[in-house]
Amino acid sequence: QVQLVESGGGLVQAGGSLRLSCAASGSIFSINAMGWYRQAPEKQRELVASITSVGSIKYDDSVKGRFTISRDNAKNTVYLQMNSLKPEDTAVYYCNALIWTPNRGVSDYWGQGTQVTVSS
Repeated sequence: QVQLVESGGGLVQAGGSLRLSCAASGSIFSINAMGWYRQAPEKQRELVASITSVGSIKYDDSVKGRFTISRDNAKNTVYLQMNSLKPEDTAVYYCNALIWTPNRGVSDYWGQGTQVTVSS
């Protein structure tokens, strides 16, 4: 059984910062890509940032220069440092990971989501 547990969301004023964390646990053999998605009310879930096991990174254009994704492979944890937050960043943020387990092979896993609210 694999779990992704997120933390670090909250309420912040525009221009402020938050740091999200997501730790994977369970019967993990290896983790390929890890990433963060977000979903605002009445909008589709969208990719914010992703990072592979060798450090290849992608960002959505809307967060480039403001958000930084990183990971600690020894801790099976991915982080998202969010600076210069804007009200349009308000959404539920979800952690995602592509994980190889002995029982299921390679599968896609999601965290439970953490709310980020940016007030103007």
